[in-house]
Amino acid sequence: MVDVKSGVNPLFLREEELRQGIELLFYAYRDFTSDPDAILAQHGYGRAHHRALHFIGRNPGISVAELLAILRITKQSLSRVLSQLVTEGYVIQKQGTRDRRQRHLFLTEKGVELERQVSEPQRARVARAYREAGAEAVEGYRKVLLGLVNEEDRPAVLRSIKRR
Repeated sequence: MVDVKSGVNPLFLREEELRQGIELLFYAYRDFTSDPDAILAQHGYGRAHHRALHFIGRNPGISVAELLAILRITKQSLSRVLSQLVTEGYVIQKQGTRDRRQRHLFLTEKGVELERQVSEPQRARVARAYREAGAEAVEGYRKVLLGLVNEEDRPAVLRSIKRR
C-alpha cells in the first residue's frame, strides 16, 4: 500500500489534513467510478443508471418511493432512468399487492448481469484496498464513511446495509 503519510499525525483535524482528506476523496471517487462509467457509456447510461441498478439489485422489490428516498433525485430524473432501464429489459416493475399505486422494482436476468459487470471492477478495487489496509483500517474507514452520512440518516443507512 502507498503510505500517504508516515505515522499517525496527532493533529489530524488541522486544515491541511482535512483538505488532504477531501482531496483524496475526490481522487478516489474519480477512480472508483471510471471503470463503471466506461461500461455504462457503452449502453448510453450514466451514474444515475448505475445507482438505480445497484439499489434495485440490493433491494429486490424496492418501491419507486423508497428508491427516490435513497437516491434523492427528482421523480422526473428517476422516471427517465427507470423508463430506459425498463424499455431495454434491465428492470421490471410490478404493481403492489396491497397498494396498486405502488410500483415495485426488480432486476431482470439481463439487469443482474449488467449490474454485475458494472460493479465487479469496484468490488475488486475495494477488495484490493481492504487487503492492503488491513482489518483495523477497514473498520476505521467504515466509521469515517458513516460519519460523512447526515446524522439523521445514519440509522436508516445502517439498517439498510446490515439487513442483507
